[in-house]
Amino acid sequence: MFDTMTFTKAAGGVCGTLLVFLLGKWAAEELYHVEAHGEASYVIEVEGGEEVAEVEEVDFETVLASASVDAGARVFRKCSACHKLEEGANGVGPHLYGVVGREKGAIDAFNYSDMLASMEGDWSAENLNGFLEKPSDYAPGTSMGFAGLNKVEDRANVIAYLDSLDD
Repeated sequence: MFDTMTFTKAAGGVCGTLLVFLLGKWAAEELYHVEAHGEASYVIEVEGGEEVAEVEEVDFETVLASASVDAGARVFRKCSACHKLEEGANGVGPHLYGVVGREKGAIDAFNYSDMLASMEGDWSAENLNGFLEKPSDYAPGTSMGFAGLNKVEDRANVIAYLDSLDD
C-alpha cells in the first residue's frame, strides 16, 4: 500500500530543490550585495543647495496674444482625425468651423453627449482652453476620448488657428 522508496525519492527531490534555491539565493546575495559597509569613503558636503527657481505662471490671455496660426495648424493635425473644418461637415466630432464664439452644443446635426448638450455659454477662448487641456475634466461624461493638450502654447495656437478660419 505505502511504498517507502517512492516517498523517499519524492522527499529527496523536494529537499534537493530547496537546497538549490537556497544556494542560488546565497550566491545572488554575495554577487549583488548593495548594503554599505562602514562609512562612505568620499562625502560631498552641500550647504544650502541650489535654489530651485519657481516657474512663473503666464496667464492664458498673454499666451493667446502671441499664438501662432501656423503652429496651430500643425497641432490641429491631432484633431483632424475626428473633426472637420468645413461648415456643416461633421465627422466623429462636430465640425469646428466658427467654433470660437459659437454656443456650446449648437450644431443641430450632431449628437452631443448629455454633458456637452446641457452646458450653457459660448466656446470662448478661455472655455476652449479649459476643454482642450483635459476634456474629461472640463465636461465629465463627454464622449470625446481625447486626452488633451498639456502645453498651454499648443492650446493657444490651436484656438488662434480655429479663430482664423471663419469670417
